[in-house]
Amino acid sequence: MHSDLEKILFTPEQIQARVHELGEKISADYAGKEIVTVGILKGAIVFFADLIREIKIPVKFDFMAASSYGITTKTSGTVRILKDIDTDIENKHVIIVEDIIDSGLTLKYLKNNFEHRKAASVKLCAMLNKPEGRRTDLTGDYIGFDVPDEFIVGYGLDYASRYRNLPYIGVLKKSVYA
Repeated sequence: MHSDLEKILFTPEQIQARVHELGEKISADYAGKEIVTVGILKGAIVFFADLIREIKIPVKFDFMAASSYGITTKTSGTVRILKDIDTDIENKHVIIVEDIIDSGLTLKYLKNNFEHRKAASVKLCAMLNKPEGRRTDLTGDYIGFDVPDEFIVGYGLDYASRYRNLPYIGVLKKSVYA
């Protein structure tokens, strides 16, 4: 798997330091409140697990599976809910936790969906932000790192269900997916 990467963008140490900072920021911003974090499967699971351990206030969590991709490297533009949350979020402070904000279509759809469910607030937390890929006006509230407009894998991010278990984040060689 390692030889399929063009370069490493963020080491495990850089990732863990940034996740710690995000956990501290969320804890400070929601001091005295309880939050519901919603991890977006499958890509966010590694980041989600690390992040919730860094949040030092009461936190409930749930999971949702949604996608606008499939097995390609480009979004289809259509968001599909594959698994909904089980938690009632009405009047709750919700933080949606995602691996990467790319086109923004999935997260914009989910944010609007949760607002229609009458959440007290809805914020977005993503390990990675790819501004050049954006197809909406969506911005994240808690962002780990900005990344270039390249195909990123590792630390939960995949290509064709591979590379999620890499402990770092890197750029996949074009020869692997072209």
